[in-house]
Amino acid sequence: MGLRFKGLAAPGLILALAALVAACAPAPVQAEPRPAVWVVRDADSEMTLFGSVHVLPPGLDWRPEALDAALAEADDLWFELPVDPGTEAQAAALALRHGMMPPGQALADTLDPESLARLQRLAQRHDLPMATLAQLKPWFAEVLVAAGVLAAQGADISHGVERQISALAPAAVERRALESAEQQIALFSAAPLDEQAASLAETLRQLEEDPEAFYRLIAAWMAGDQAALEAETLTPLRQAAPALYERMVTARNRDWVAQLHARLEGSGRTVVVVGAGHLMGEDGLPHRLRALGYEVEGP
Repeated sequence: MGLRFKGLAAPGLILALAALVAACAPAPVQAEPRPAVWVVRDADSEMTLFGSVHVLPPGLDWRPEALDAALAEADDLWFELPVDPGTEAQAAALALRHGMMPPGQALADTLDPESLARLQRLAQRHDLPMATLAQLKPWFAEVLVAAGVLAAQGADISHGVERQISALAPAAVERRALESAEQQIALFSAAPLDEQAASLAETLRQLEEDPEAFYRLIAAWMAGDQAALEAETLTPLRQAAPALYERMVTARNRDWVAQLHARLEGSGRTVVVVGAGHLMGEDGLPHRLRALGYEVEGP
């Protein structure tokens, strides 16, 4: 589930979904590159679904042959957001406009003492300006802290799936998007502060206490291990902030399925690239498309 401005990951538990909605630092992952691919068919349409990790370390050989073949024949290519510098700049500007705490309030007011101490330690360790973080809403602080930690370890959005696929797909393939930057920033900023704070607290805990979670996430994604991915990503978000999970995952998947259903009512070949968290389980796009009567090949 993702923001496209420089260095930032996706919605939800930014490390988790962020959708996935998050991503991982360089690690000695030796698995063959075979992330899961789904193919949806009806009489005159074929739609390939691929789960993205929005931020990746450099040099990771992740592209499945089935995805490359689908891109070579695609009529259109869908992302969560448009993948272009203009959209990234717009998202960054909107985040700055909507990501600040109201006058007279501070980020510290939303956090328990343990989480605030974790934030301060991580900010110091990774040279993140605490004076700036103190003015941010929890969702924006979560994005910036996660991005700073990942960037310090070499992971970056420029190596992420969307950037790589957009660059590799033939220029003639029409690019389309499921959401706008305004819609995505609104998902963050409209969430109640207590939900935002719960998500931030869980991300801070994970960053400090379980850095190996990054490596497990990438290894599971590379192996196409949907059960492990769900355990590393969606389950923590459901537990830490169930209302946020509903808003960031379930509700968006319902909207996206309606758009993809409309596309499948036409004809042609389509590739859809969204955060891998949006493809897992009963809330995921493949399950929802099966329920609509489409033939879906995949996990």
